[in-house]
Amino acid sequence: MLMYPVFGLAQKPKKERSGEFYFSWGYNTEWYTHSNVSVNQPSLGNAFTFVGISGHDHRGWDEGLFSKAISIPQYNYRIGYIFNKKKGLGFELNFDHTKFLFSDNQMTHIKGKMNNHPFDGQVLFASAGQGADTSSYYYLNNGANFLLFNIVKRWSLLTNKKQTIRIDGFGKFGVGPVIPHVQDKFFDQPENDPHFQLGGWNVGVEGAIRATFFQYVYLEYTNKLDYARYSGLKIYQGTAKQAFGTYEMILNLGICFPVGKVIN
Repeated sequence: MLMYPVFGLAQKPKKERSGEFYFSWGYNTEWYTHSNVSVNQPSLGNAFTFVGISGHDHRGWDEGLFSKAISIPQYNYRIGYIFNKKKGLGFELNFDHTKFLFSDNQMTHIKGKMNNHPFDGQVLFASAGQGADTSSYYYLNNGANFLLFNIVKRWSLLTNKKQTIRIDGFGKFGVGPVIPHVQDKFFDQPENDPHFQLGGWNVGVEGAIRATFFQYVYLEYTNKLDYARYSGLKIYQGTAKQAFGTYEMILNLGICFPVGKVIN
């Protein structure tokens, strides 16, 4: 009878794909730096600047998320492809539907020319019922809307023994256009025709922690810094321009699945 030594059976290495595709959807909240809004209306004799205004977001998802269309609150989506899983390198289409509202009932410093006369003073900027002589507002309320084309780096941080939970860190950097929706009414002027437009550019960097469950479903929490410059914004009989920085927090739910050739 032949006897063979008994050894522990080695497990076959798990086969992996070279890449990974992912998609996620979620919601966000923002804080903005103070900024200047420059208004140019040649036919009205206006060329003035709101100096150092404050603005805020309008989250929407804290006002009954499931009672309205999912695209009304401040949402975001990510479509990405990790083309080299070993090095954790990829690229991503990154869109944030953010909202910027000129804070109501604030005293604003206006400097420049109004009605063809020099002006440098403080004016109460407020909507109807807030004590202003005339109702005024300036909203990117259907979106300040940051679109970025990102390069992505992933770092593997933690995996449990059964590989049912994986924790990864992500770094992302990108540039792209802004797609604002402008709605405004300055003093005694008519409201502009609200619209979407390509209105400038932005650059952003973000860091994220992603928890992936059973290889295909993940939850991602992100902190992001963005700088956006808006120009040529169409307002009533003229244009406006503005620039501000943004700190953003994002929570997304996503799916991912392997693609590409099999690697060992």
